[in-house]
Amino acid sequence: MSKEIEKKGLGWFKGSRTTSETNEAWETIITEKEASAGVEMEEINSVEMEAQAESTTKNVFSKDNQDKVSLDLIVAVENMLKDRELFKIKQSELSSRLQEANETISRYKQDLEKRDLLIQEKNSEIHSLETSLSSKQMSYDQLLEDYKDYQQKSTTEYESLSNQLETSQDKYTKLNEEFTNSKYEHTRIVSELEEKIRSIEIENKKYASQYQQILAEKKELMQTINEFTERMSFSFAPKATVTSSEVNE
Repeated sequence: MSKEIEKKGLGWFKGSRTTSETNEAWETIITEKEASAGVEMEEINSVEMEAQAESTTKNVFSKDNQDKVSLDLIVAVENMLKDRELFKIKQSELSSRLQEANETISRYKQDLEKRDLLIQEKNSEIHSLETSLSSKQMSYDQLLEDYKDYQQKSTTEYESLSNQLETSQDKYTKLNEEFTNSKYEHTRIVSELEEKIRSIEIENKKYASQYQQILAEKKELMQTINEFTERMSFSFAPKATVTSSEVNE
């Protein structure tokens, strides 16, 4: 009877639980604790019941000076009394065990309610974290997409700048080559012009010397002409004076 009550109580207790893995673990723990407690209590109660039955029925009837029928009757009555005492003891024990089982079940129910409340709080936190994670994942995806676009644009701009730089380098190389050639040509022309200037200066000096020589010869010639004219003026009339200004004209 005690086992049937325990099974019914445990069955009702198990039926009120969820089918999740956590509840199965709790049911296993509860079953193990109840089984171990039941075995210990049965051993203790069995010893106590036997001692109480012996002490109760020890001196109920005296078997001294009794015939066989009386002895059989006394033995039957003693057995009945023992069975009655054992039944009372078992009934009391079952009531105690039932009360303890109910208290244990009530305590486990409270623990389960606390656990369920804690699970709800954790589920709420998990939901909040999942929402935050989803938002961050969306932000990450957006940033990743923006980064890919930026990388693509940067690559395109880099290629464009590389082409422009290469073109500029080609232009610079060409201009530098032209500048070198122009500088060389300019240097050559300057050298030629300087050489021509030196030659012209020499020629100018030469011409200046010749000019001075011609002027000297002209002056000497004019002086000779004037002298000749003066001599001839005395011989011819009217006298004609040749001036240096006329000669110059």
